[in-house]
Amino acid sequence: MTALGRSGVEVGPLAFGGAGIGGLYTEVSDEQAHEAIAAAWSAGMRYFDTAPHYGLGLSERRLGAALREHPRGAYTLSTKVGRLLEPTDAGGDDLANGFAVPATHRRVWDFSADGVRRSLEASLERLGLDRVDAVYLHDPDDHAEQAFREAYPALEKLRSEGVVGAIGAGMNQTAMLTRFVRDTDVDMVLCAGRYTLLDQQALTELLPAAQERGTSVVVGGAFNSGLLADPKPGATYNYGRAPAELLERALRLKALADRHGTTLRAAALAFCAAHPAVASVLVGTRSADEVRDCAEQFAAPVPQEFWQELHRTGLLPPKAPVPAEEPS
Repeated sequence: MTALGRSGVEVGPLAFGGAGIGGLYTEVSDEQAHEAIAAAWSAGMRYFDTAPHYGLGLSERRLGAALREHPRGAYTLSTKVGRLLEPTDAGGDDLANGFAVPATHRRVWDFSADGVRRSLEASLERLGLDRVDAVYLHDPDDHAEQAFREAYPALEKLRSEGVVGAIGAGMNQTAMLTRFVRDTDVDMVLCAGRYTLLDQQALTELLPAAQERGTSVVVGGAFNSGLLADPKPGATYNYGRAPAELLERALRLKALADRHGTTLRAAALAFCAAHPAVASVLVGTRSADEVRDCAEQFAAPVPQEFWQELHRTGLLPPKAPVPAEEPS
């Protein structure tokens, strides 16, 4: 277990991401979601992340219900603030926002201090728990001024009051996360999709800044929305159809992995975990089989010759750290 920054909140190296059980892209049943969470627990995962955004609160409700079977002190739970859920009778589904759930609510951006507290209170109600361990500002890309001026100080106050143990920001970009690391006292940042075998944007500024400041990085999107899990025509990248050049690159990576007796999935997870600033790798899974596969791939050693060939062929920049060779 690793502490998030200077907080006392600890996380394991592989974490459960709750977007999938919120019905990301396709419907997920209550039973399937519960089995996925149970499989994560059996595999030793003890850090679980969710958000109101995921299935309009469905992920939080499902995760809270499943985790109530375990002692509260036995796991770490994080959620996010920045989107309030307001009831609506518009009908239809939420697929326009990526989730196969009924559109019972609408999302309202709110990074005010009051919005932060209201969002956290609503999350606790959906979770059915009395506390979460960590809170992220969720996707404040277009709300930077309010996020830094109002939302971040509100989280800092909640931390000082002992309501939450660790605070941070979670985004799909690196520039603003780097600003959070340099200009605030966040414990951690969640960087989704910007530190992978296909995209090392975080290597330029975010990860060095985090190392320098003692801020933890949680990496999400290790498979870049699926392209690195199963590269083939029609695969998704960054929540959309993968561009041809990235598909070709992913197929080259897969061929190299196959030749070295490993899998692209194992390599993708191992690469994310290898950077010293990274405290945990967050995997979004929707079924028990996916959870078990991720746990198995994460535990599988990746040959040093594979990493050496990636560096030699330019598929990875020379300064990108890779897993150290295991002692014989």
